[in-house]
Amino acid sequence: MKLLVTGGAGFIGSNFIRSHLASSDDEITVLDALTYAGSRDTLSDFIDDTRVSFIEGDICDRETVKSAMEGHQLVVHFAAESHVDRSIDGSERFILTNCVGTNLLCDIATQMEVERFVHISTDETYGSRKHGSFTENDKLEPSSPYAASKAASDLIALSHHTTNDLPVIITRSSNNYGPFQFPEKLIPLFVTNLLEGLSVPLYGDGTNVRDWIHVQDNCSAISTVLQKGEIGEIYNIGAGNELSNLDLTKILLDLCGRDESAVTKVNDRPGHDFRYSIDSTRVRDLGWVPQVDLQAGLEATVKWYQDNETWWRPKTAKAQ
Repeated sequence: MKLLVTGGAGFIGSNFIRSHLASSDDEITVLDALTYAGSRDTLSDFIDDTRVSFIEGDICDRETVKSAMEGHQLVVHFAAESHVDRSIDGSERFILTNCVGTNLLCDIATQMEVERFVHISTDETYGSRKHGSFTENDKLEPSSPYAASKAASDLIALSHHTTNDLPVIITRSSNNYGPFQFPEKLIPLFVTNLLEGLSVPLYGDGTNVRDWIHVQDNCSAISTVLQKGEIGEIYNIGAGNELSNLDLTKILLDLCGRDESAVTKVNDRPGHDFRYSIDSTRVRDLGWVPQVDLQAGLEATVKWYQDNETWWRPKTAKAQ
């Protein structure tokens, strides 16, 4: 089989490719625009594999997408603008890439008659929840321009399934962490700052809660959905590791050998969702089970950033 992976030079996309190469004989084409969060050095360990082809290009460019997708039976669509703070400062690029780009991909995938189109989304589309967990049938109440653009892209993909019979499946994962994550997101930002002897910025009182999943577990769930998921369905992917930002910060301080004097409280983000929590029963019913313990996963992640300074140090300036 031939698999097209959009956004494969990014965090989750590159980890998915590594996992997929190890577990299948598929040929993989990577389509990535190499924006600030995607880079060739993230691909360096597999780009020379004879089963991998790389195309630098924008998912909003019709001719590029047509050329890249031709002859592929499977599509896994990771490409997206994905940082909440950046979406608050400037939402236009998020709407263009996440909505217009997804629509264009779906349009061409319909023309190419692909066999499966997995659209990667986020639990942030549901908004905040104080008690209980969101199921796939709950309504979408996104709070940020980023989350709204992803919610819209989900609906765009589903509309192509309903109208054009495009074999769409959607995954919505909780917060990912692990190797190769660009240092603008909470965990790599905090870890790289702490390793450099800098302080870390904690929003508000730090009581906001997130469910953390190691990227390996998310990628294995995506593979399960790609192979076994029901066309037209949505699958929440979470590991059940709910933790306040303050408690997470304390763990990272300990792992990096720093104390709470390294924490700087900053004004809370506008529209900051208090808690994310998703019910992953549907994907677990396909046989998927998360494997990475949170403490062990965080220890391994800190170790990876300690050992791969040459990867992240040039990127810290871009994260500012």
